[in-house]
Amino acid sequence: MTAPARARRSGPVKVGIARVYDPPPSAPAHAVLVDRLWPRGLRKADAPFETWMRDVAPSTELRRWYGHEPERFTEFSARYRRELAEDPGRTALAELRRLARDGSLVLLTATKDLDLSGAAVLAAVLGGR
Repeated sequence: MTAPARARRSGPVKVGIARVYDPPPSAPAHAVLVDRLWPRGLRKADAPFETWMRDVAPSTELRRWYGHEPERFTEFSARYRRELAEDPGRTALAELRRLARDGSLVLLTATKDLDLSGAAVLAAVLGGR
């Protein structure tokens, strides 16, 4: 009996991050909001995405602890990765991986500093940054 075949990626995963308030990318991509909270001032009818994945966002406790303080980002990233290793984050992360394999994926966030955001951590986990 042969070993089961493993799924192979056909190439590098294309994952980008952007602010939800910015104009949508010109290239076709699946845009996913990855914040736990709905972005302020954005009407649902005007949302530039079809998918909102709250379960892949950092927990409320972790988000509050981090407070977007740059000196806490390294620890935030480590704690967030541990959250992503358990459900419901693990299941949501698996869905993001599936979307990334199907084509380009853009992770949207309301955070002002993209480089120090949960979306940046997610993109790194998915192999995009």
